[in-house]
Amino acid sequence: MTVGTTRESAHQRGITGLETAIILIAFVVVASVFAFTVLSTGIFSAERSKDTVYAGLSEARSSLATCGSFVAFAGKVSTTKTPYKFSFVISSAVGSSDPIDLTPPYTADDTGTDPDIVSGAVYRLTLNYSDINNFLSDIPWTVSFIGASNSDNLLDDDEKAEITGWILDRNTQTAIGSSSSIAYMDGSGDGGGAGGMTSSDHQR
Repeated sequence: MTVGTTRESAHQRGITGLETAIILIAFVVVASVFAFTVLSTGIFSAERSKDTVYAGLSEARSSLATCGSFVAFAGKVSTTKTPYKFSFVISSAVGSSDPIDLTPPYTADDTGTDPDIVSGAVYRLTLNYSDINNFLSDIPWTVSFIGASNSDNLLDDDEKAEITGWILDRNTQTAIGSSSSIAYMDGSGDGGGAGGMTSSDHQR
């Protein structure tokens, strides 16, 4: 009886050792899979973070900087002298940036009534105007490039452009110092802009 019991105990100890080894191997496999999953998730998150950073840098590189002063131009609505447009020069704020689309919604040719709407123009830049009495959003604006230019509407690193915002129409057939050389943008003139100051705005 004693011998039989010893053999059975040794056999049981062998089975217990084998089961323990199997359990340990299973733990190692599960831990390896978990570690791989965590590592893959971390790499994916790092890649997404990198893409976000690059997108932010690209957006920052596409910003504009003003060069010099803002200049306002005045004319006369009837006999009242008032500003009708303003201009400023811009360039790319950061070197080696992507070109910035300056496709204008209007042009000005010093004939008839300026500015003149560009039919079907798809523009990305919008200008707002505010003073003590008024706030005008998405006012008409025109662009002209200064110095070096490759004859497109994209602002490159080595280019400068003059942006002109229009808040009143200019009647080019009347000298700028004369009465009625400018007019409100009521939409009743021959050409002219829309979105600038109207007679009702001036009466506020």
